[in-house]
Amino acid sequence: MRDKEIKIFKESEINQFLEKELVDWTYDGKWIRKTYKTHSWKSTLMVVNAIGHLAEVAWHHPDLVISYAFVEVKLMTHAKKGISQMDFDLAKKIDEFILWDPVDEQLSLEGTPSDPRFAYVKYKK
Repeated sequence: MRDKEIKIFKESEINQFLEKELVDWTYDGKWIRKTYKTHSWKSTLMVVNAIGHLAEVAWHHPDLVISYAFVEVKLMTHAKKGISQMDFDLAKKIDEFILWDPVDEQLSLEGTPSDPRFAYVKYKK
């Protein structure tokens, strides 16, 4: 669907970008990947649906591995069989969205309670 050339990054460029720009994302030689820990099946499904929305809007689709209390996101540019700027951009947007905590921004919103009945994503603080 794209007319312009897609640049595929070298391993050293990928690792450098991940180190500087994307917390807890790793490169395994094929994919950039990250695991989001959740508190329950319900929150796992909410994370999956949020990622699905972002991927559809971006028209760039990750592979997902899901289980009761985690979602693993795996990104690569399938058409080029490598890592492109599209992968980095979608990874960054997924992090911004999934890891958003209104408490960090001192908003009037209180954020999801830590009570196990309501807990959502496990934030690293």
